[in-house]
Amino acid sequence: MKGNSMLAIIWDMDGTMVDTREAHWLAWKKILADEKYDLTWETFLKTFGQRNDTILRSLLGVSLPDAEIVRIGDTKEEAFREVLKGEGVKLLPGAGQIIDQAETNGWPQAVVSSAPRMNITAILEALNRPDTFTVLICAEDVSQGKPHPEGCITASRKLGVSPKNCIVLEDAPAGLTAARRAGMACVGVLSTHDHLSNADRVVNTLEEITLTDLEALVHEHKAF
Repeated sequence: MKGNSMLAIIWDMDGTMVDTREAHWLAWKKILADEKYDLTWETFLKTFGQRNDTILRSLLGVSLPDAEIVRIGDTKEEAFREVLKGEGVKLLPGAGQIIDQAETNGWPQAVVSSAPRMNITAILEALNRPDTFTVLICAEDVSQGKPHPEGCITASRKLGVSPKNCIVLEDAPAGLTAARRAGMACVGVLSTHDHLSNADRVVNTLEEITLTDLEALVHEHKAF
């Protein structure tokens, strides 16, 4: 497929492509304990996938100074990468199959994540896929995180593919809302939430879906 007919996949990373939830949990738990905040698993899940500034202001107060957000956030990400070095990372079920099918069929792929670029590149290197994704949109690349559509729209523009020809793979409500606001088809993966709505299709794992299914969802979405 070429030109305006080209289709593209926009991936969320944490919880959709890879399971880094435990590594993030351990890092946040440790760093917030140093700030005298006792993070619970339930609160962690509610904030998982959000930008660090959003998380920290929701937990430590909206008046938290920018310098403190940077300090705590950077310390947390360093802790996350240390956990990653020790534990490694694996693709979630079905993710590798879709990535490989897309590569074989010439579909460009992007990552749109609220994580910093150093985390994304560390994960891709750990997966031995440093050059698979044409575009990486990370926390530093946008002024507004999910559910704002800025990340998805920026990825679409850099891929050179119309938003209506993109499909987003996501595990979180905020990411699905971002896809909808960008005018993109989307698939919700039930890896971190028990229920997802606002998606063209919801699956338990990406093993339940193929590239042919994704193409059909894009065309169905455009028909509405």
